[in-house]
Amino acid sequence: MPSLRGRLITFLLRHRNIRQKKEAIDWNTYEAVLSFRKEVEEGAGKFGKMPKDIDVSPVNIDELYAEWIFPAQGKKDRIILYFHGGGYVSGTCKAHRSIAAKFVKNSKVGALLFEYRLAPENPFPAALDDSLAAYNYLLTEGFSPSNIVFVGDSAGGGLCLAALLALRDQKKPLPAAAVSISPVTDFKCTGESYKTNAKVCLSPEGTGLAFGKHYAGSNDPGLPYISPLYGDLHQLPPALIYAGGNETLRDDAVRFAKKAREAGVDITLKVGEGLFHCYPVMAPLFPEAKQAMEEICAFIRYLSI
Repeated sequence: MPSLRGRLITFLLRHRNIRQKKEAIDWNTYEAVLSFRKEVEEGAGKFGKMPKDIDVSPVNIDELYAEWIFPAQGKKDRIILYFHGGGYVSGTCKAHRSIAAKFVKNSKVGALLFEYRLAPENPFPAALDDSLAAYNYLLTEGFSPSNIVFVGDSAGGGLCLAALLALRDQKKPLPAAAVSISPVTDFKCTGESYKTNAKVCLSPEGTGLAFGKHYAGSNDPGLPYISPLYGDLHQLPPALIYAGGNETLRDDAVRFAKKAREAGVDITLKVGEGLFHCYPVMAPLFPEAKQAMEEICAFIRYLSI
């Protein structure tokens, strides 16, 4: 059972969703996507303010906007490549800056946060291509693959796993490790938790299949570079995966971790009992999130030596 504070935060989030709930939303429409983007941007501050002693500077990677996020006066020999969430249809550096900064502050490792192109205007493989470009940029900037850790949340968690598959298939050097928080690994939405957790999940109902269609475009949503669960998972780097026990995406994480472990990957799965989508990024609001953040940052420090 979650801590008292964890249950309180969950209650407040659920109560907020109930108060905001209106008529059913057709997430297949472009209008719904635009409304979702606006909501995400307006709620950018809900994950906390930017920590003190963090330096942020913009950078352009060809046509991609990105931001360097470093601890003030910290070393710049190791780096996190941060893949933001948003269902592949939303997300910006502004919306995820404070989230990425939490990992930077607690791990003392800097990050490159980048804005990949969004669906439905830019369906697959745009986001994946941009992710590979961002990784290649780090290599050209002198970062060794052994000093790079992929970190992603939600759709970004799935995207960083897809990027690992693509890099391996292209026989490119892989990063030291990956951290994936509540990842989307199955856009066919076949996991049992899509049914069993439908009533308790805090994420908007119906977004899974709809966002999958927006991102996949004319492609099969079961392609491994879209849904990593269906890929060959051999020879991937060590990975740490978190999921909330009450989210519909729980089985995306559980099934991917099981398959990766069977393929010989050094992978650790942590499911927060009774908790929600991407709960670690809510640190330090309740004990489970705080503990998860500490574990993730210790993993980053250890694997990016």
